[in-house]
Amino acid sequence: MSLLDYLVLFGTMIGIAAYGTWQTRGVHSLSGYFKGDQTTRWAAIGISVMATQASAITFMSTPGQGYESGLGFVQNYFGMPLALIIVAAVFLPLYRRLDVYTAYEFLGRRFDAKTRLLGAALFLLQRGLAAGITIYAPAIVLSTVFGWRLDVTILLSGLLVIVYTVTGGSRAVTLTHKYQLGLIFAGMVTAFIVLLVRLPAGLTLTDAFTVAGGFKKLEAVDFSLDVDQRYTFWSGLLGGLFLSLSYFGTDQSQVQRYLHGASLRESRLGLMFNAVCKIPMQFFILLLGALVFVFYQFERPPVFFNEVAWKSQAERASGDRLRALAADFTAVHTQKQQLIRAWLDAQHAGNPQAAATARAAAVAAQAHSEAIRDETKGLLHAADPRTSTNDADYVFITFVLGHLPHGMIGLLVAVIFAAALSSKASELNALGATTTVDFYRHVLKRDASDAHYVAASKWFTAFWGLVALAFALFAHLVENLIQAINILGSVFYGVVLGLFLVAFFLRRVGGTAVFWSALTAQTLVFGLFFTLNISYLWYNLIGCAACVLLSLILQAASGARGNTAEPVTATP
Repeated sequence: MSLLDYLVLFGTMIGIAAYGTWQTRGVHSLSGYFKGDQTTRWAAIGISVMATQASAITFMSTPGQGYESGLGFVQNYFGMPLALIIVAAVFLPLYRRLDVYTAYEFLGRRFDAKTRLLGAALFLLQRGLAAGITIYAPAIVLSTVFGWRLDVTILLSGLLVIVYTVTGGSRAVTLTHKYQLGLIFAGMVTAFIVLLVRLPAGLTLTDAFTVAGGFKKLEAVDFSLDVDQRYTFWSGLLGGLFLSLSYFGTDQSQVQRYLHGASLRESRLGLMFNAVCKIPMQFFILLLGALVFVFYQFERPPVFFNEVAWKSQAERASGDRLRALAADFTAVHTQKQQLIRAWLDAQHAGNPQAAATARAAAVAAQAHSEAIRDETKGLLHAADPRTSTNDADYVFITFVLGHLPHGMIGLLVAVIFAAALSSKASELNALGATTTVDFYRHVLKRDASDAHYVAASKWFTAFWGLVALAFALFAHLVENLIQAINILGSVFYGVVLGLFLVAFFLRRVGGTAVFWSALTAQTLVFGLFFTLNISYLWYNLIGCAACVLLSLILQAASGARGNTAEPVTATP
């Protein structure tokens, strides 16, 4: 990166953080710290909800997902619009009517203290780990690509967000989100435009889509009933529904974003903004990755996108085989280019038979290329087991560094950091709020002043920030980063959602039955996760269903009627 790139990067990041800190100085009330001033309009709520979910992993890893697997990952979000409608209709009115600070307060009122603490503990465990991943994910890629020290990259990005989140609370998070998301969209649109401009002369957008479709990168929907398939229409609709319902309805990092709306209507509109915009946004990012794939059919890609790892092994005396594989990869790529040109020429000439023949040969050449890449990955991992064989997270940053002009490179790297800060701030704010309200105020110190609880929340927020930093410093991921976040959520979210569904709809079930059912269901999910090879999205449905069914069985076996001290009817 040039000096201009660094000026753009650091100027953007420090400017946004400083703005959030300055605008929210002097917040002393508990309501103001956790909910803001409750005058937030729907657009700001919608942006904040979207920015919370759109982490750096989304904008760094998702294009790589599109490059490798095409548009199929978008099915992961098919259940989200319906989930957001349910949250807006059922969850949100109840939270606002009860005037809760956290979603888990509701569990305490509906059931008992132990169920409230269980729900809060599951959230803290899952989100605390996820917070570490959201710091580690961009840091590991950027430190590798730029040669920065990993620990320094983690500490700088983590400490920056801790400062303004601790200082300003929920309002600081919301204020900075709109600028961070604006920067993110500007950067991604810029990358898309540059990508189209950089396509070879004479290659139309229609040709680009023809190539992408010919290599099966545009297959967005798979109606297969095979549960071993990671992404299908059914796993996305059903598993994605339960994942999204739990995330938006029970995860405090999201609940806190829409609790501070000026009215119920404003909060609902903010959620509907996401219901309408989230799938198109993910589709666009995946399409960007698919077009990067097309770009690299005419521009030689690296045999392994983590080029730093490849060079460190290839330059050694034992790197002869790696260098030979790279030469073979170049030869196959050149042959594939010629076949793709012949395929498009036949298409333009109206000769479908010749086009089909050339396309089949190009697909075979692509399979040969992937075989060479797989062998390369195996050799790299054998030489250094710390090297992840999944290089999809390096695809987009490799394109940015190699083909964007200076200044824009700084902007795109700023996009990655902006996304990291936005999601990280929401997570820390929620972790601090949950620890303060559901544990510290409820269990340890019940009658302190607002100022005391605000001070305690700042300390707990900082504590969770340091925990996330520690986890990031010692983490080592093997999954594609966007998948790692969703897998972690799916293992926990189903059971938490089950707790809330029982609370809302099964009024005869009491706290003891649902508490033991949730623990049993979570144990079941852990056991299945380590023994079965099914799409992780199904664990949301399994965990939720197990919690609900076991609650009914245990309550019936006890013969006693559950606690219904708090009514659960949601009044719009």
